[in-house]
Amino acid sequence: MKNTIALLIVAFAILLAGCPSEPTEQKPPPTAEQKPLVVFLVRHAEKTDDGKDPELSEAGKARTEVLAETLKSSDIEHVHSTDFIRTRDTAAPVAKAEGVEVEKYDPKDLAGFAKKLKETGGRHLVVGHSNTTPELAKLLGGDPGTAIDEKGEYDRLYIVTIGKDGTVNSVLLRYGAAFEKPAESEEKKEAAGSMMF
Repeated sequence: MKNTIALLIVAFAILLAGCPSEPTEQKPPPTAEQKPLVVFLVRHAEKTDDGKDPELSEAGKARTEVLAETLKSSDIEHVHSTDFIRTRDTAAPVAKAEGVEVEKYDPKDLAGFAKKLKETGGRHLVVGHSNTTPELAKLLGGDPGTAIDEKGEYDRLYIVTIGKDGTVNSVLLRYGAAFEKPAESEEKKEAAGSMMF
């Protein structure tokens, strides 16, 4: 009798093992919720005229301190710079104040960098150049504005935000010593005046 009960238990276990269970619903792995993105973009501060990779001038060093003061309540989590002295030195005071390292990015792959910023979310300062800064603002969905005056315009501060729903907002502010567009020379004014009908 004991053997019969044991055989029945084994047979029942085999029968249950062979029965297909209810199919389990395959759910995709949970995805991380997209964090809102806030990117502060600036061109490097004023530079000296020395060589291929110049340092910051005294005016440039003063501007970096103003930038750090301007952004002190912005809770910046990441600071990015191209691999040049003038950009790294512009980024350094903000990175120091926030207790983060300056992360390098490739200015030749702005599209890839913009994608990375969007995927990461959070609050970032990006220090670039007169041509890359407006272009990156545009790639993030912001308004790049007019071209930056290469000779003397160092005071632009773009802020591009991307919400959880993908909504993009951008604003262009100024900080530090204001850029003053040079007045047209008298010769240019006279030449333009002589062409009038």
